[in-house]
Amino acid sequence: MGFIDLEEIPAIEPAEGIRMRTPHGKNLMLSLVDMEPDSEVPLHHHPHEQAGILISGKLQLTIGQETRTVEPGAMYLIPGDVPHRAVAVDGPAVVMDVFSPIREDYAQLLNNYIPSD
Repeated sequence: MGFIDLEEIPAIEPAEGIRMRTPHGKNLMLSLVDMEPDSEVPLHHHPHEQAGILISGKLQLTIGQETRTVEPGAMYLIPGDVPHRAVAVDGPAVVMDVFSPIREDYAQLLNNYIPSD
């Protein structure tokens, strides 16, 4: 346990043009998100805290009532139950998100890479 080979983790597709690999431990989940140009993670909310960093590309990111266009290196924190949305603009984007506690819905989608015991 400890090292993660992303190639061994099946991708899940929560929306068209969005592919995620979500390794997790008992209390923390990583989510590497590959977004095709103009793809959108629709406005949604969940009880989990979420933090992230834009690795490449450009995102139009909405958190609560604020929308910004962000570039690589931009970081964000989203408290639980706050509505948020992301759109890849001007090309593809890659994002690393972190969730706590883990997103049980993602963990159940055949990607339980790191056992929770």
